[in-house]
Amino acid sequence: MSTLRPALLTDHYELTMVSAALRDGTADRRCVFEVFSRRLPAGRRYGVVAGTGRLVEMIRDFRFDPAEIDFLRRTGVVDERAAQWLADYRFTGDIDGYAEGELFFPGSPILTVSGTFAECVVLETLVLSVLNHDCAVAAAAARMVTAARGRALIEMGSRRAHEEAAVAAARAAYLAGFRFTSNLAAGQRYGIPTAGTAAHAFTLLHDDERAAFASQVATLGKDTTLLVDTYDIAQGIRNAIAVAGPELRAVRIDSGDLAVIAQQSRELLDSLGATETKIIVSGDLDEYAIAALAAEPVDMYGAGTAVVTGSGAPTAGLVYKLVEVEGRPVVKRSEHKATIGGRKVAVRRHKPTGTATEEVIVPQGVPDRQPNDRLLQHSYVVSGEPETLPTLEESRDHLRQCLISIPWEGLKLSAGDPAVPVTVVPAS
Repeated sequence: MSTLRPALLTDHYELTMVSAALRDGTADRRCVFEVFSRRLPAGRRYGVVAGTGRLVEMIRDFRFDPAEIDFLRRTGVVDERAAQWLADYRFTGDIDGYAEGELFFPGSPILTVSGTFAECVVLETLVLSVLNHDCAVAAAAARMVTAARGRALIEMGSRRAHEEAAVAAARAAYLAGFRFTSNLAAGQRYGIPTAGTAAHAFTLLHDDERAAFASQVATLGKDTTLLVDTYDIAQGIRNAIAVAGPELRAVRIDSGDLAVIAQQSRELLDSLGATETKIIVSGDLDEYAIAALAAEPVDMYGAGTAVVTGSGAPTAGLVYKLVEVEGRPVVKRSEHKATIGGRKVAVRRHKPTGTATEEVIVPQGVPDRQPNDRLLQHSYVVSGEPETLPTLEESRDHLRQCLISIPWEGLKLSAGDPAVPVTVVPAS
């Protein structure tokens, strides 16, 4: 897990609210906060829940050490009463939510945090920071997986993100169905298969391309990938096969008109007897570029910038809102930012065939369950103690099944309505 201490990964006003609530006696009121999105990013038909496994680990370690409390006291962020409260901070409430890999839609209550006002509000920024990033990456990655139509993808965007965001992005992309990551920290922390061979710099280091290829093959064997577009792609392929023979595992192309080049490269490889040598393409690929290559002889895609930045939607647009105080629903009435009061329960409704037809959300009540309904919320933390959560592999499989369950129109890359309509049942 990350070496970052999570306590100060927050906003100043979270702690000023704690200070004021402790002073006026409202800090211990029992509250319910919910995380949801008012709308999906433009052009998206579903969101993907990701990051909750990381979040639960960070909440478990959410503590304020003496140096942090001293900083807050010295800078006037908190008064002495709040400083003492932070010194003893432990989250003792409950957290429930949609499973990692679950799909969500506008209004879906994907995370519910219950406890005292003070212990819940201090988690707001951390919760949103983790979920907004990971959900955005997972949704973009899931669209790329759909566009790839079963062909493998490798996440290779570490150099386009903050160093810790890169590790989280690799995890979210793997959850969404990517097969490999180039990020070794993600491999160590989460057991994600890693892959990578050489960059253009390695070719340029040597006196000529053949020398570079010969060095790589001597070190890694023929079960490697040679980057063939440093100079001339066609000659690069000839050099690669001349050095490694037709048993070479793959060539990678990182530039040019990939549709045309993939066809020409396949023909050339076949003519050289390398009929089993795979073609990997990379270079600013997003879901639309991947979809455009669906008919071409491409075996694997490498995606970098687009996946780690959410492919145009770098945040999932999630908010963390207070919906209940001491069992009483509370409602924010701001124009265009209104909330629905009360703790909510959600189910996904399905046809007997398994196709999802509707998401039903019930504030302050229990849904009228039908035979093919699936309850969406599960316990993450109970009385401050984390529950045993699904593994990353299990969450990955869950998302795969969720994507199979939505109507095929919901998988389109074009703009349209959410894949599954959401119905909020009025409180009785």
